Amino acid sequence: MSHLIRRLKLSKLSHFTTSSRFLSSSPIYYYVRGAESWEPVSAETIMIPSLKVPTELLKEIGMIGASHGWVATLKNGVVCLQDDLDLPDTGPKRIPLPPFVTLPHCQTQIVTNVSMSSSSPDDDEDCIVAVKFLGPQLSLCRPAQRDCKWSNIRITDPSFFSSHVMYSKRDETFSMPASRGHYIGSWDLGRHMKEPKIQMLRLPDEAPIPEMTEKKWQRLESCCTKQHYLVESLHTDETFMVKWYTESHPIANNLWDHFLVLKIDKEGNAVYTKDIGHLCILLSMSEAICIPAKSNGRVKNSIYMLKEHEFAIVMISTNQKFGRTPFACSLPYYIPKRLLI
Repeated sequence: MSHLIRRLKLSKLSHFTTSSRFLSSSPIYYYVRGAESWEPVSAETIMIPSLKVPTELLKEIGMIGASHGWVATLKNGVVCLQDDLDLPDTGPKRIPLPPFVTLPHCQTQIVTNVSMSSSSPDDDEDCIVAVKFLGPQLSLCRPAQRDCKWSNIRITDPSFFSSHVMYSKRDETFSMPASRGHYIGSWDLGRHMKEPKIQMLRLPDEAPIPEMTEKKWQRLESCCTKQHYLVESLHTDETFMVKWYTESHPIANNLWDHFLVLKIDKEGNAVYTKDIGHLCILLSMSEAICIPAKSNGRVKNSIYMLKEHEFAIVMISTNQKFGRTPFACSLPYYIPKRLLI
């Protein structure tokens, strides 16, 4: 089962021994204790394992993303990949990437997310790391190449400025949905580096779901936050787009979330669905993940949402939340084992 950082139950600082070929002294770790989570379908309680978290990841300038089991940090313009979360003391890997040269029109270092084309950035020359900045910059590099350097792509379409990037194994490109979810842009280090491949989506003409009232649809359209995520299921060869609507209630001091899922075929036909089968989708500040539910002890046809102040399991068929747990955590990231992806 994939690691899930939950709960504000951080114990006292403790030392954790690591290999001397990486650091001369032992790094300091927080221990995030395990927690119980109730599964709505089976009505069973499962245990979330404890997790060792390096204190550097808790800093504001620390973690910026996670993909294929690797954590990405950003400090002084340098991205570092590391896999030393909850590993035995046999030598965690840390791979520093070249310093960024920010594009002239990119005035910020805020990152929306990080994506990787494979799980072997240290020994696979075909592995590409993508960092999506908030704004017009998408940066790609091959960590295993001897002359590794960033290729900074300037995106001219503002519809992609706040989009989340994901690697499409089917198309072998890094893809992003436009801000309103009407089309998808794809980039790579080849012919689609300067001019992206654009795929227009054929969306339903009327209300997305027959039983959704016009009043409810208007509520979704007026939500203060709308996020779109692309995610592929490698196990079923399916592509989904998840629309995450959030409405804030300042008086009640809580948030209302609603999810819509579209299934997208290779021709760009997009159909809203309430059933993704025996799959579940994990949404957080990491790259979106779609995995088989049964083999990983999770609930099928559901979305596992993790953000700074809440964890919940949302049933796609009803949009009901289960196991809702308010908490405060500075690391709202899913960090799955590489074998799960």
